[in-house]
Amino acid sequence: MPSDAPGRDELSKSAKDIRALLVRGAREEARRDGSRTIEAEHVLLALAATETTSAARMLAEAGLTEEAIRAALTREWEHSLAVAGIAIKIGLLPIATADEHRDPDIGESTKLLLKRAMDAPPKIGSGRIGPTRILVGLLDTERGRVARALEVAGVDRAALRAKAAEALVQGVR
Repeated sequence: MPSDAPGRDELSKSAKDIRALLVRGAREEARRDGSRTIEAEHVLLALAATETTSAARMLAEAGLTEEAIRAALTREWEHSLAVAGIAIKIGLLPIATADEHRDPDIGESTKLLLKRAMDAPPKIGSGRIGPTRILVGLLDTERGRVARALEVAGVDRAALRAKAAEALVQGVR
């Protein structure tokens, strides 16, 4: 991890807006993953790491801790490869080489989740997008790796989305 990267406690305390979540947490997840882009799964992992936020608590209550999300993403990848006729156990592959000097760009799945987050009611004015709104944007995504991983994990995405949307209505950021 780069020396200027925040620790988990600092990230949890500062994860009140999109910058802390995306620029710090999700970017670090993408680097750790060896990815050139920050995708929705990196945002989900970063969101789960912000343990002091209501969004992270909602994820944990649904059984989606960081460890559980990583396991679900691994199972999703194995399943997706199996559909393509490739049988492999991810644990047998070499671990991705983290590149702490890489500066991943925002990927398409992250751009889409941010649009969905901004469009979620109640509409926000000039306020910041908080973790709960980002969670709603993630859960509004019906296709893609996150949706498939949540399905593999047995998570009721609709119920979790309804809970997060209700929290937004109640003013939880």
